[in-house]
Formats: sequence, C-alpha cells, structure tokens
Amino acid sequence: MYEADSVWEFEMAGSVTFGTGAVDELAAEAGKRDASSVLVVTDEGLVDAGVVSRVTDSLGAGCSCEVFDGVESDPPVAVFERAIDRAREVDPDLIVGVGGGSSIDVAKTTSVVARHGGDILEYVAPPIGGGSAIPGPDVPTIAVPTTAGTGSETSPVTVISLPDRNLKVGISSRHQYPDLALIDPLLTISLPPSHTAFSGMDALSHAIEAYVTRRFDAKPRPEDPLDRPDYGGRTVVSDQFARTAIELVADGLRRAVDNGRDVEARRNMSLASFLAGVAFTNAGLGGTHAAALSVAGEHDTPHGLTIALLLPEVMRYNAPSALGRYAEVASLLGERVAEDGEDEAAEKAAVAVQRLSDDVGIPSGLAELGVREDEVGTLADNAMQLERLLVGNPRRLEREDLETILRRSL
Repeated sequence: MYEADSVWEFEMAGSVTFGTGAVDELAAEAGKRDASSVLVVTDEGLVDAGVVSRVTDSLGAGCSCEVFDGVESDPPVAVFERAIDRAREVDPDLIVGVGGGSSIDVAKTTSVVARHGGDILEYVAPPIGGGSAIPGPDVPTIAVPTTAGTGSETSPVTVISLPDRNLKVGISSRHQYPDLALIDPLLTISLPPSHTAFSGMDALSHAIEAYVTRRFDAKPRPEDPLDRPDYGGRTVVSDQFARTAIELVADGLRRAVDNGRDVEARRNMSLASFLAGVAFTNAGLGGTHAAALSVAGEHDTPHGLTIALLLPEVMRYNAPSALGRYAEVASLLGERVAEDGEDEAAEKAAVAVQRLSDDVGIPSGLAELGVREDEVGTLADNAMQLERLLVGNPRRLEREDLETILRRSL
C-alpha cells in the first residue's frame, strides 16, 4: 500500500487524440491554436514514403507549412541545432513532430530552444551539461508518432547523442510535454517488421520498468517542488497504465510483426506505447535504460533492440527486490503463475520477455551487435553516469552489478 499522507504528481501531454484516422483532425487542432504557419519536423524516409504528405495535406490550405526533414536516428546535437536554426527562420506558430522518437524529440527541444535561446547542452543535467532549467513555455507542439514504442509523444524528455563522448544524454522539463499527442495507428502500418519489433520491446520495457521502479513515497522528495527529481516514482495511477500496456504488448506485438496490416494489433501497440510512455515519464525507468543508453552511445545500436537484449538480465538482477511485482508481470504476459512461488514466478517473467524477443526476431545477444567482453567496464562506467535513471531501480546497482548484467547479455 502507498502511504496515505504522501504527495504524488501526475503529468502527461496537454491532450490526446487517439484512433484510426485521427490525423484527419490535425487541421482542427491547428485551428484551436490559431496557427497559420507550421513547421513539420521529420526525416527523409517518411517524406519519401508519403507519410509526411499525408500529414501536411490534412492541415489544408489554411496553414503555410514548411518541412525540416533532416532528423537522423539517435540524433546528435548537430541535428537539433539545424532544426532550431530552421525554426528561427520560419518562426512558426506551431511545430509538428512526425515520426518516431527521434523526430518527436527534435521537435520538442526545438520548440523550447528556438523560443528561449541558449546552447542545447545548457539544459542537460550535470556532469555532462549545465543543468539550466528551461525558463518557460515552448512554441506550441503536436506530436504525431509513426512508430509504437518510444512514448515520446507524451514525454517531457528528449535523448541527444554525443558522438564525441560515445554517450547519450537527456533533457527533461515539463515545458517539453507536447501540447497534443495525436496518435493514429494507421500511420504505423508501413513500419517494417524489425522496427515494429524494436519499438514494441521498448514499449514493454517502459511499462515493466515503470511498474517495478521505486514507489514515489520511497524516493527522496525535496520540499520545493521545483527541486524534485525528473521521475517521481510509481503510483497507483502509473501502475494502471503500466499493467494495461504490458497486456497490450503481450497480445499485439507478435501479430503486428507477423502482419503489419493487422489494424487491431497496430491499434493495440499504439495504445500500449502511449500508456507505457505516460507510466514511465511519471514513475521512472531503471537499469535497462541506463545500460542501453551506454551501449547505444558506444555502438550506435537501435535503442529498442538494445533494450530488448538487456531487459531479461536486468529483470533477473532486480527480482530479489521486487518479486511480487515481477510475478504480476509474468501473469500479465500470459504465464500461469497461480501455484508458483514468487521466485519461480519472477523468473517466468524474464523467460516470457526472452521468448517474446525470440518470436519477433530479436538477435540472441549484445555480441551480435558488436559489443565485446573487453568493453564491459567502460560501458558500465558510462551507465553509472545516468543517475536520473538508476535512482529508481528497485535494487541498488553498482558498477560491478552493471558489468555482470552486460556480460550475461552478451
């Protein structure tokens, strides 16, 4: 049970429009915000695939529309800077991020830095950045996801690659919440099977880590709300979002990978991504994401794929501190655990995640991504810098523990 006299907070995107055909409401949403000029932030692949024209056409003739299509996967600082420069040229009333987490992240940070100025790294937490708070509201922003997994459409966080340091860092601020998450599962239909699998496993990790992270009343809470951590810890509300997301992934991911035109499966995965995103942006993440960001920073590996390869071993490590929670996860994933002890049930959760990964074509280990045994120490060192993630892990993680998890994931 949660302490009755503790205080918890809950935040998400300003509003949400969800459903097949939801993109057709974009013009109305722009009108609500008195937007006559729009900057669409996206990538070249979505332009070539016709997805961006589907979005821009839905805006109609009432808006002048410019497109920045320079987003790359796992975007470095330079991509963010180019998008910000374009926004300053266009001076839009509204920014629309169209794509996966990378495009939406670039759109969110562009919306605040274009308005308030400053170097991007000023807003990154120490020791990497200056730790400056974003001073106020952004240019109004709408997030239109074309993948189902990142949860970026309802997150205040953006992830930035630092290639010169082989590291990924984040900016987190309530001013980076999109004003609207406009989620149309039909925009995910063309997502290839591999990307469907990677993003789906990312959504599953968001939900599981949010469900087992430390409770909000077990985390340090400075009296000044402005000094409180990025992630407040799990609550009764985040739990409900996480549980439903886990069930939706268990039901929908295999089907979405096997048949991309299964609209029900696509709808379930889009909803799972959204719910898991809401859960983790309030409750927090943990060791899986810290280790994955370290690996991806060194090897430029796809985020969801890296997550999938690390999640089972992190679950096994964490299990002694959250046996009951992992037993529930096993049940939500469809495992029969009624007569099992909690130890066995928690192991079934890790096995179920591994089986799901195998079924959707995830490789067998980090070694297949080029990660070497002799790198494990450096990767653990880099992961230990991500304290905002590690602070919520249900079991204390030291450098040696991360080394063990990484070795077992090879």
